[in-house]
Amino acid sequence: MESTGFQYVKTTDTNAEAYSMTQQSLQQKIDAHGGAWRMLYDSPAEPFTFLVQSEYSNWIDEQRAWRDSAVFQDMSHHMQDVTFEGPDVVRLLSDLGINSFKGFRPMQAKQYVACNYDGQCIGDAILTCEEENRISIVGMPMAANWIRFHAETGGYDAWVEHDDPPSANLGDRRRFRFQVQGPNANALLEELNGGPLPDIPFFKMGRFRVGPHDVTALNHRMSGAPGYEFWGPSEVGQDVKDLIVDAGSRYGLTFVGSRTYSVTAVVSGWIASPLPAIYTGRNMRPYREWLPATSLDANLSLGGSLATGNVEDHYFTPYDLGYGFMIRFDHDFIGRTSLEVMPPERRKKKVRLVWNDEDVVDIYASGLGKGERYKHLDMPATSYATAQSDRVTLDGKTVGVSFYPVYSEFDRSWISLGAIPADLAVDGQELTVVWGEPDGGSKKITVEPHVQKDVRVRVDTHPVKRD
Repeated sequence: MESTGFQYVKTTDTNAEAYSMTQQSLQQKIDAHGGAWRMLYDSPAEPFTFLVQSEYSNWIDEQRAWRDSAVFQDMSHHMQDVTFEGPDVVRLLSDLGINSFKGFRPMQAKQYVACNYDGQCIGDAILTCEEENRISIVGMPMAANWIRFHAETGGYDAWVEHDDPPSANLGDRRRFRFQVQGPNANALLEELNGGPLPDIPFFKMGRFRVGPHDVTALNHRMSGAPGYEFWGPSEVGQDVKDLIVDAGSRYGLTFVGSRTYSVTAVVSGWIASPLPAIYTGRNMRPYREWLPATSLDANLSLGGSLATGNVEDHYFTPYDLGYGFMIRFDHDFIGRTSLEVMPPERRKKKVRLVWNDEDVVDIYASGLGKGERYKHLDMPATSYATAQSDRVTLDGKTVGVSFYPVYSEFDRSWISLGAIPADLAVDGQELTVVWGEPDGGSKKITVEPHVQKDVRVRVDTHPVKRD
């Protein structure tokens, strides 16, 4: 099937199926459900899935290898990869993103963040430029969809040159995308390169070889561990993988499965799937009327104890998600005015929340014997909704948000990332996460009957642990 520029999803929403022949847009789907909250909170959509094997050995060893030797992650299948081209492509991206593009040129990359008109995040993605006037956006499809909308409707001389939606078949994609990371990663890649690797600073790009094949690399260094994300033509992807596997046996290379993917995101300090701030607001209506009802944005599920009935309580600014340092007011962009005048007390700070071991044990113990049970914690990552937000409280008052929790083998504890007021972002500050949904749980098929549990958490102001 020819790509349409959107990540389409299979839905089990019977309401959606009933009017799928007449419903065309996200706005029509919201209207048919009687509002965005009803559409999202009881959505039957399952959490985001990674199109790789769940485990290659076991998730504990796979997590350890990430810090102790080297890991291989195949990211060729699950991310949207959209290439925009044209004389106005940099201006288009600058007009929509909080990032500065002053001095931007080929072989540069950015973690790109786009906001709505009120300065609330629509999505983030990795932006890479290999040649002038040609830029790729890789990640969840929210940011790419927003860019595409403006490319088509905003009078820009820019267009989608190519779009690779997620696919389990590498042959459906233009590029393979691998990551090799860990203490032994550089030695392994130097052997494959036939000599020292080029000096590629953090979040810069370069090129080296894997055997006879040229690859383009991005210095990602998640959590500070050495290594690179790199890509090349999909037709040589299997040969590149085979060469890595053969050499990797000498460096303790371990394949990482999907059960660990979510853990690495949280340990790296990245909030992977906050709700895109698109479902309300008059000025966002044209976008909702343009966005297909079959897009991922229209088929998300919203979950967690932050069940206020108002989707806008699940909108977050770049400050809340730890992107405040990326904001540059050296250019006009959608959302700039709101962000520029936002008072400091409204700017939350991203932190790591370390869950209390005794409270976690209580959650597991509730599944044994008789009596009420708490919402199950599925090891090593508990993600039962696409966008998951739990209340963080102090003395019973909601003060912030916790995103989906994971078990970190490196820390030997459950952790989550959170957004809390700056005055509470103090190492050792004790807060509470309300775990589980109210009233016995929502109608999501991923939610079993349960009661809520208050979990004590300790604030760690350094969500990313650099080695």
